[in-house]
Amino acid sequence: MTAPFGLFDLEVTGVARLSPSLVRVTFTGPGLGAFAAGGRDQSLSLFLPHPGQPEPVLPPADQDQSAWYAAYRALPDDVRAVMRSYTVREQRRSPAEEVDIDFAVHPDGGPACAWAEQAAPGDRVTVLGPAVADNSGVRFRLPEAADWVLIWADETALPAAAAILEWLPAGTKAKVWLEVPCAEDMLELKTAAEVETSWLVRAAGDASGAHRTERAVEAVRAAELPQGTPYCWIAGEAGTVKALRRHLVNERGFDRRSVTFTGYWRLGASEDRLREEPVAEDQ
Repeated sequence: MTAPFGLFDLEVTGVARLSPSLVRVTFTGPGLGAFAAGGRDQSLSLFLPHPGQPEPVLPPADQDQSAWYAAYRALPDDVRAVMRSYTVREQRRSPAEEVDIDFAVHPDGGPACAWAEQAAPGDRVTVLGPAVADNSGVRFRLPEAADWVLIWADETALPAAAAILEWLPAGTKAKVWLEVPCAEDMLELKTAAEVETSWLVRAAGDASGAHRTERAVEAVRAAELPQGTPYCWIAGEAGTVKALRRHLVNERGFDRRSVTFTGYWRLGASEDRLREEPVAEDQ
């Protein structure tokens, strides 16, 4: 039986600036033939080198996952590879084995953001990624009984939302809200679905978490939503995601099982801290 995830050593082959806040990095590697992304919001763990390191420092891969992770955590903080979660924006088999990852970048970004801003062909990384397409790293699971789809994402979840929209079957009805830092981040998105998209462009200097959350919830609250059974996918800043889920379940009366929600980041917290303090499900 094939393990659902594996380690893949990758090398940068190209970098493209999609917008002021998004950078696409393309990777290839000798083992990508065994990489099997499930599409949609397929996640992976990206391991990056510290400045001055030619490649990420990781334990040997010839051990089980729990032992490997324990060995990784035992390495000194300033030596072991930086680990961050990202979405597989696209995987291609032809004309070459390639994977695209889109990075949300901003001036005060962390180590992954800084790496993406300076990425160049030949740079080396490692990913813990899917070896089978049906894996737990795909969270968008459209039920057969769903009549329509609701999506909300900020710029960190925009690559996943874009991949989901490309995956949606023709004729699927969807209401979509996408929050971005500036108007130039409003990308043209491809889909065969019947999509109504609302772009929420943040005001300059709007760093208030409370204001951003309130604005996101009010945008969804004011909308006239389709009739029938919904399926919702919301991802981005953890506080906003939690508030939106509360609105959909408590105010709209949606079945909580129909709302998939993921906090990609949290204001004032690193991803390491967010991993230790996950968004709690409402009781």
